Amino acid sequence: MLELCRKPLKMCFGGGGNDDDLLWHTDLKPHASGNYSIAVVQANSSLEDQAQVFTSPSATFVGVYDGHGGPEASRFITNHLFSFLRKFATEEGDLSEEVIKKAFEATEEEFLRVVRESWIARPQIASVGSCCLLGAISKGVLYVANLGDSRAVLGRKALEGEVNCGAVVAERLSTDHNVGVEEVRKEVEALHPDDAHIVVCIGGVWRIKGIIQRPVMTAEPSILKRKLKADDLFLIFATDGLWEHLTDEVAAEIISRSPRIGIAKRLVRAALEEVAKKREMRYEDLRKTDKGLRRHFHDDITVIVLYLDHSKESQNGRSKQKGVYDCINTPIDIFSLNSDEADL
Repeated sequence: MLELCRKPLKMCFGGGGNDDDLLWHTDLKPHASGNYSIAVVQANSSLEDQAQVFTSPSATFVGVYDGHGGPEASRFITNHLFSFLRKFATEEGDLSEEVIKKAFEATEEEFLRVVRESWIARPQIASVGSCCLLGAISKGVLYVANLGDSRAVLGRKALEGEVNCGAVVAERLSTDHNVGVEEVRKEVEALHPDDAHIVVCIGGVWRIKGIIQRPVMTAEPSILKRKLKADDLFLIFATDGLWEHLTDEVAAEIISRSPRIGIAKRLVRAALEEVAKKREMRYEDLRKTDKGLRRHFHDDITVIVLYLDHSKESQNGRSKQKGVYDCINTPIDIFSLNSDEADL
């Protein structure tokens, strides 16, 4: 079924039609226990963010990949991670933490093989990498696996005894692997005891060798396993481009008070409005800024919002949406995609 991920461009890439040539989004689409939408805004000359959603009557996979140094690694993950995930889940008989770890490891090993075989002709490929955030739902159980500083946030009803019981609260499900976090910074320093400058602070921001914030340590992700509950309302999967401008709480609040249609795009728009506000410029001027130059204002931003509509069928691994097999990949490059559409 993962051949669906290689469908023709229009079938797989969903919607467009924005007042911002660098913004792409999908209409609301079904998954096994609800519906979802995706939105991406490009800032880099080459879009380094990639994302995908695979749906079937029994499972839903969400992937968000934030590349750095170039788009090659994030594109590679898009083409391989879900395939390995389904392969190992089939071999083991079900989805599990071990299956997810094996899928991450196999994806990295395959990418390193490609690097070894091509780095002489394409030396730049040896310096690229990607964060990897995976969400998987099967039989009412949610797995969140993370490498890097993308983030998964759950929106749920506040429980009895919590402040504002019944209101929507944000619960972070992933740990940011970012050297701005002291614990992560100390781990990187411990791995490189002979390099006093492995982590440096420039302009108030901690970075590895003064270049990136994301540590390159291991391909083994941190994994959270959680039984979904009736009070769990929605999930947000997003690259750090969103979280640099919106808190978990603000993002959850926007979703809780907004219509479902266009919700991922609405979060991206809220982040861009914050960017414009911080830079003391109009949003209309920001959205007219070309890719590349736009990176001076914000990073690529990718958001997936997954609504959770609980039912006995979805919790037992069967969906009311019978036979919904689908895979949506975000575009390789939004600027080129919109330019092509304008020429039609």
